[in-house]
Amino acid sequence: MITKDAKQRIVEAIGQRRVNYGSDLKMSVFLGINNAQYSRIMRGELDNVVSDAKWITIARKLEVQLNDNAQWITARTPMYNYVYSHMGHCQQWSVSGMLCDIPDIGKTYAAKCFVKENKNAVYIDCSQVKSRQRLIRQLAKEFGLGYTGRYMDVYEDLVFYLRSTPNPFVVLDEAGDLDYSAFLELKALWNATEKVCGWYMMGADGLKAKIEANIGRKKIGYAEIGIGV
Repeated sequence: MITKDAKQRIVEAIGQRRVNYGSDLKMSVFLGINNAQYSRIMRGELDNVVSDAKWITIARKLEVQLNDNAQWITARTPMYNYVYSHMGHCQQWSVSGMLCDIPDIGKTYAAKCFVKENKNAVYIDCSQVKSRQRLIRQLAKEFGLGYTGRYMDVYEDLVFYLRSTPNPFVVLDEAGDLDYSAFLELKALWNATEKVCGWYMMGADGLKAKIEANIGRKKIGYAEIGIGV
């Protein structure tokens, strides 16, 4: 059972994240609820609007702590500052960046903080959306777009949105886990949004090894994305 205090914290987090979205409708799509439910929740109706399971899902997406334990405090380490500033440059100038480094040095945490604090920026954990369709549909959902219709419509709407929105930015974490078909679709999306969307690919040292190995095999698509690795 989700307590009222926990629901209040979730609503506060929704309000803070809302400034990153262009409309209530886009925010509700991102949260996975309909617009009427979103409106009722933001008016203070906390009971019998969505299920406890949905409250938990929203809390997870917004990284809201449900218990009363001490809250995490961000330590702005050199790695955190490097990743954050590098992402800021990529978003501002609509260019691409890549970071391959050892695990557990704070890359993911810094990326999530950046996305939380900057408009039109989304974070994708590629290990959870390895296939072509799941990747593109998840990208559409994170931006608050329709993601359940015909695949080509979802893809074309996503391209149109990215080309029409000021400084969109996409973080692709655990990018080495993507299927080859998803990687090629990502390359197509990158080409379609060149100079209008910032991209940032992250992974452990295995991502670098995968890119270099596939460049050596002359596998289609890897030479372009491997520049600078």
